Amino acid sequence: MMSSEQFEAHEEEFRSLYESLRTKIHDRIPICSGEERKRLVREAERQIEDAHIVLQELEEELKPAPGSYRIQLLSKVRNYRRDVEKLHRELKQMPTGAGGRDALLSTGIYDSGSDVAAVQASQRSRLLQGTDTLGRASDSIMRSHRVAAETDVIGVEIIEELGEQKEQLIRTRDRVQGMDEDLSRSRKILNAMGRRLMTNKLLLGMIILLELGILGGILYLKLR
Repeated sequence: MMSSEQFEAHEEEFRSLYESLRTKIHDRIPICSGEERKRLVREAERQIEDAHIVLQELEEELKPAPGSYRIQLLSKVRNYRRDVEKLHRELKQMPTGAGGRDALLSTGIYDSGSDVAAVQASQRSRLLQGTDTLGRASDSIMRSHRVAAETDVIGVEIIEELGEQKEQLIRTRDRVQGMDEDLSRSRKILNAMGRRLMTNKLLLGMIILLELGILGGILYLKLR
């Protein structure tokens, strides 16, 4: 049986992990540099792994749940997984060392000339477009997987319902056959009773005729 308390505990644990992870990626890592930035990135990666483990535990808790309830909560868990994957993509796009302009200066790539800046802006724009495209494709694949999983669950439930209906029909057929046999036996008993009744009537008629004959004979003898 599914434990709702256990599911809620895992869900609360995931939400706490997710909020901490989101704060690191959106607020803390962008303003840090050097070793502090690397440390925060490593912590975020560990938290992502922990979040996936908690999501797996949530899915395990849902396996014994009723069909419609399981589908609804599985959809919620998949949304959680998609949110974590989105944060993971954002984390991968961040430089692990010094951020932004400092990282470019340290490698000697940054140039204040307008041509270089324009090329960098164009490359960054193309990179962001490619990342957005990949993100949308990933979301589309995840939605397709979710629909396929929900369809699979519905198909299993339909098969189970059809199996139950088949068993009910078999039991009904057996009961009808039993009723037919009972009716046949009752019909035979009624036929036998009818034959006995007719035999008794004939015997009674013969006895009455015999008594009338005897009575007539007695009267005849007395009147002679």
